[in-house]
Amino acid sequence: MKKLILIASSTLLALLTLACLVGYWGYRTIIDYSQTPLVLTEAKELTIARGTSVHQLAQQLETDGVIQDKWKLKWLLKLRPELAKIRTGLYEMTPSQTLADLLNDLVNGKVKIFSVTLVEGKTIAEWEQQLANAPHLQLTSEVFSAVLMDQGDDSALPEGKFFPDTYHYTADSDARELLTQSYKMMEQELAKAWAERVPGLPLKSRYQMLILASIVEKETGQAFERDQIAGVFINRLNLGMKLQTDPTVIYGMGDRFKGNITRKDLVEDTPFNTYRIFGLPPTPIAAPSKASLQAVSKPAKVSYLYFVSRNDGTHVFSTTLEEHNRAVDIYQRKKK
Repeated sequence: MKKLILIASSTLLALLTLACLVGYWGYRTIIDYSQTPLVLTEAKELTIARGTSVHQLAQQLETDGVIQDKWKLKWLLKLRPELAKIRTGLYEMTPSQTLADLLNDLVNGKVKIFSVTLVEGKTIAEWEQQLANAPHLQLTSEVFSAVLMDQGDDSALPEGKFFPDTYHYTADSDARELLTQSYKMMEQELAKAWAERVPGLPLKSRYQMLILASIVEKETGQAFERDQIAGVFINRLNLGMKLQTDPTVIYGMGDRFKGNITRKDLVEDTPFNTYRIFGLPPTPIAAPSKASLQAVSKPAKVSYLYFVSRNDGTHVFSTTLEEHNRAVDIYQRKKK
């Protein structure tokens, strides 16, 4: 009898040991599976729609060839049920991710972040085209004007009123939210530049500072010249001279500009032709950077009234018309 009991006990112990070994093997198989890299050669977007279950996700991933042996995923979720609480959104899968990494992202809602850079010196029309091509961004017509209305700006003149910077958003975000940030940032930077301006500037309002900063932005090829260019325009305004700056002419031409300005263009009577009008044009001509706002706020104290391009992004600055004409002869007329 004792022998039978001993045999039975040994057999039971052996079975328990085997069960433990099989269980451990199964556990390690599932855990190792969770650490297996996704089957991807490049980044790929993954959309989790509202109501998608983790089992539907498993089928989708296997169908797309991103994972294999989806039954192991189901066992993984039994071992770690917290990984089944996936959130809706658009995610990015990468070759470096493991299945566990992906599931953790889905559970924590680490959706893909997109970015769009609104470059300084560009117009609203150019930015509209850029936003229209931005992936997964909802864009409505007249969105810039809509933001002005939202912010209580009833001027309906959006040019120059949005701050150039890099903005981040998630899939299906409304461009209106992004541009509201941009508008508020420009308001802050403009207010700061206006508050810190040096005495004696021939500018009656923050809006005039914005207009002049947009001109400085378009005329600046090298950053170190920005405050000198601002100084030239400030000097001309103080003396009642016309600004005579080509970028304003180009802006006034609109779609008619094909890369060259003719004599006819320079004498055309438009509100933006600073070869005809005195003072500033009626609106900004582009989005000025923070640096251009600061340059107008604190322009260089120079005697210069003229500058001409060296054709390499830099300029020759002159105090007299005679000096300026000599520089034009050297860098512009001989070029032709």
